[in-house]
Amino acid sequence: MPVLTAGAGLHETLALLTSQLRPDANHKEDMVFLKDVFSERSLGYLMKIHEKLRQYERQSPTPVLHSASSLAEDVADELQGGPMSTEEKELLHLLISPHLKAVLSVHDIVAQKSFDPVLPPLPDDFEDELDEESVKIVRLVKNKEPLGATIRRDEATGVVIVARIMRGGAADRSGLVHVGDELREVNGVSVIHKRPDEISQLLSQSQGSITLKIIPAIKEEDRLKDSKVYMRAWFDYTPLDDKATPCQEAGLPFKRGDILQVVTQDDPTWWQAKRVGDSNLRAGLIPSKQFQERPNVSGLRRSFRLSRKDRQGSSGEGFEPGDQEFLTYEEVARYQQRSNERPRLVVLIGSLGARINELKQRVIADNPHRYAVAVPHTTRPKKPHEKDGVEYHFVTKQQFDADVLNNKFIEHGEYKENQYGTSIEAVRSVQAKNKMCIVDVQPEVSRRIRNAEYHQEDRLRQKDEDLQEMRQSAIQIDQQYGHLVDRVLIKEDSASACAELRGVLERLERESFWVPLSWVRT
Repeated sequence: MPVLTAGAGLHETLALLTSQLRPDANHKEDMVFLKDVFSERSLGYLMKIHEKLRQYERQSPTPVLHSASSLAEDVADELQGGPMSTEEKELLHLLISPHLKAVLSVHDIVAQKSFDPVLPPLPDDFEDELDEESVKIVRLVKNKEPLGATIRRDEATGVVIVARIMRGGAADRSGLVHVGDELREVNGVSVIHKRPDEISQLLSQSQGSITLKIIPAIKEEDRLKDSKVYMRAWFDYTPLDDKATPCQEAGLPFKRGDILQVVTQDDPTWWQAKRVGDSNLRAGLIPSKQFQERPNVSGLRRSFRLSRKDRQGSSGEGFEPGDQEFLTYEEVARYQQRSNERPRLVVLIGSLGARINELKQRVIADNPHRYAVAVPHTTRPKKPHEKDGVEYHFVTKQQFDADVLNNKFIEHGEYKENQYGTSIEAVRSVQAKNKMCIVDVQPEVSRRIRNAEYHQEDRLRQKDEDLQEMRQSAIQIDQQYGHLVDRVLIKEDSASACAELRGVLERLERESFWVPLSWVRT
């Protein structure tokens, strides 16, 4: 069997490996596939190139000269100055080919370490019109990204004014364009008599270097500082579907549940925001809370109505702006459970047939020292084998009714003429034992207990999609209470759902989560 030497290269190793592949009855197709892949000539070439590059890397090469392009041009000029042999003609053809010119140009850029873009000189006619006291010429370089600024026409004067500077965009990064600046020209084209949409199209179509002639604002606004305001969106937003947006290209699309960093709320109608975790550094426009909840002739704004149409109909009638049920944004903060704090309360809600109680009991049975349920109260008679405070807290109907009036129950109801309920004190009793309390409640209860009093609560919803009725139940819960839910478990089977729930509970103790700001301040 051939043996590789210590100095064997990658392409030699690849060739040896290919020669050793022997199809057998069990893995014939796999072996044939691997042999075809490893036998590709292009792969062998790549291996050789890789080896050469590694050799050069170990040698720490330095450029022989920093102006290979100039040298190539000088040689080409010299060759064209007299009669040429066949070899000289071939050399000239190579030197003037665009591909070699590009390679030599890149070589010089790397050798000179000159990576900043080079702006072309200003046109001559700009110098004649330049008034240093009133006009500023701004040169920006952008790729295919938007410029990151919106414009408007001043109703009083008719001039075109920079309305917004989007955080992280090309205009913002330059530090040369500010809100209130008057825009006169774009790449030498006057915009005085153009419509704002025509100007926006001119800016979006410009690539590479963009030259702007502007008159600075009398009082330039200070650069915006990063905000510490974070919002959880409770609705879906698509700028392309919103005719009210001042610039659809500058809009920021988001989904219900996304966390948005609002970098400025200076405009009462349109905020600038970024999605947390988004690699795009440029901020985008989102409708402000006040604007999104603003009533019109048919209820709330269309983009919000569409996200709730299954509940109230497409007209949006019956919405009350400011009602917690219809909040558009919720201010949130990062929360990390500390060692000296009581364990979290976990609330489970489920669709019809989800068998939440079974899932809860399985998780607790797997780790009874870590998780527990709150012992419920009941007015039914105690059975002989039952102990007070173990299966239930047995109380009289008068005592139960008094506790209901005093708001001592998280949830309560009647079954076969007996009252049942889960008390706040029962939850606190579990937490006092340093255990995570798990309760399952009706979906409508989750809204009532989602407040600072239960600020260590985490809500999970489970869906069971075996039957149409169950699917409809899950859809209804999602429409009415989905914005209150932190995690969703899709139940394929009891074992997988139980394992997923255990994973969520473990992460609650070691990871940070976004929670309503009021919970942290309380």
